[in-house]
Amino acid sequence: MSVPAAVVLIIALLLVAGLIGYFTAWYYAKSVYTPVIKKLEEEKVQLNREIEGLKENVAKLKVKIADLEKKVDDLDKDVSEREREISKKVDIITGLENELKELKKKLKV
Repeated sequence: MSVPAAVVLIIALLLVAGLIGYFTAWYYAKSVYTPVIKKLEEEKVQLNREIEGLKENVAKLKVKIADLEKKVDDLDKDVSEREREISKKVDIITGLENELKELKKKLKV
């Protein structure tokens, strides 16, 4: 066999060996990682369901927060009204106390 023919044969055998190695590695990786990928996809679906549930919870909590804020505003208004009433009654009591003091002074005289 001549040198050029031997070189061509060696290159051809190397290419065939490379292809065999490549396809063997590809099939091995496919067999190993396919179950892992399926498991990860299932986990992804489950996590997406959990996310949807959490989004629903967030929406419900936002509605609840709005209701509670409205109650707080109503209670603040009620407190303000009662403080005004107390202030008016304190003024009335102060006025009555002053009248009482004046009447006591008149009685002493």
